[in-house]
Amino acid sequence: MRGAKLARVFPTQRPRRLRRTAAIRTLVRETTLSPSDLILPLFFNEVLDAPRPISTMPGVSQLPVSAAAETARIAQAAGLGGVILFGLPRTKDAIGSSSYDPEGPVPRAVRAMKDAAPDLVVITDVCVDEYTDHGHCGVLKANLRGELEVDNDATLSILAKSALVHAKAGADIVAPSDMMDGRVAALRKALDGEGFSETPILSYAVKYASSFYGPFREAADCAPKFGDRSGYQMDPGNAREALLEARLDEDEGADMLMVKPALPYLDIVARVRAVTTLPIGAYNVSGEYAMIKAAAAANMIDERRAVLELLTSIRRAGADFILTYHALDAARWMRG
Repeated sequence: MRGAKLARVFPTQRPRRLRRTAAIRTLVRETTLSPSDLILPLFFNEVLDAPRPISTMPGVSQLPVSAAAETARIAQAAGLGGVILFGLPRTKDAIGSSSYDPEGPVPRAVRAMKDAAPDLVVITDVCVDEYTDHGHCGVLKANLRGELEVDNDATLSILAKSALVHAKAGADIVAPSDMMDGRVAALRKALDGEGFSETPILSYAVKYASSFYGPFREAADCAPKFGDRSGYQMDPGNAREALLEARLDEDEGADMLMVKPALPYLDIVARVRAVTTLPIGAYNVSGEYAMIKAAAAANMIDERRAVLELLTSIRRAGADFILTYHALDAARWMRG
């Protein structure tokens, strides 16, 4: 029946008519991509005086805080939607106290970037994994079996202190990535209580325990010293749970939601998009970036076409913006 119906409309209907020229294809394109859709992740290392290349992420470096102002000007000139900052402190301890040091690498970089490019959107990652000596995303405690695990509730106050320090430094948006239950409400209460009721929260609402974070662990010096993060990040096999996490964070006061990683979870981006009116971001993570770079270096793919295609796919799935290490290259390619 379906084949018979198609036979009746051909040759009258010819979808290829709208693919005939580049101008027509542009006119009818359903999903668009622009530099303003892209957020550039940046790593500021408190002990560096010069950029330090990250071996697993070609083209990406840890940066000294002194590079923050010029980096902000570059991002703004490229027309990016913003940047998101991660910090590598001089010292680490069991609770990640450097994460709420007003003179830590992230607050200092925020101040420099907002001075240099006031209109650039500066987002700060709020988590303690880069700041703890054990590499986990929270304060540790012993469970009933005598094993160490992350203490959810004890971590909330640390996260709230960090977010408040970032807001005071001038961050436009704070983004908790720890996956502790209740952290959005804790941040909202802390920010509102100190007069930062207008500071938005971008919640890493749906963050999976993914194998695609490997290169990031080098970039942020945050590999766990024992175990993994499966006890607080999501199981890759779960989809309904993603909708629960998104709803809970929205109910707690999140202004935007994020899905991480992006490419293996495009179905999750689409499912979250279907149940919320909040803006959605997706993180094109380090492992995804490294795969593209490795394949391009081996002449297996055309890097430019592959990057623009994958970023478009993330937008097509429903993401309003994309955190990606390809941001500057992609912006340049989009300009022609």
